[in-house]
Amino acid sequence: MLKGILEGCILALMEHREVYGYELGALLEDSGLTFVSEGSIYPLLLRMQREELIEGTLRSEPGAGGPPRKYYRLTAKGRDILQQFKEHWGTLKESVDHILAQGGPST
Repeated sequence: MLKGILEGCILALMEHREVYGYELGALLEDSGLTFVSEGSIYPLLLRMQREELIEGTLRSEPGAGGPPRKYYRLTAKGRDILQQFKEHWGTLKESVDHILAQGGPST
């Protein structure tokens, strides 16, 4: 379940702009997902590319002098999956909030 949530969060971070891997890790951490390691992000990005949810472009930064960075962006399929995630997340969040507040349905 956590992998699906992390995937949805990554897609959401790419919704309005391209990001590169290290930046993605920092954005996740800044958002409170401090338990996500860099070692778990890159395999997930590779899988998401294979599934055509995102595409990556290798790009050199002008004046940076370092190695090129791979920037990732959503594909049309990735946007569809993100929309589905948003819809499912709302339902899941309501259910979990209810269980945490009320202890589940009364019998």
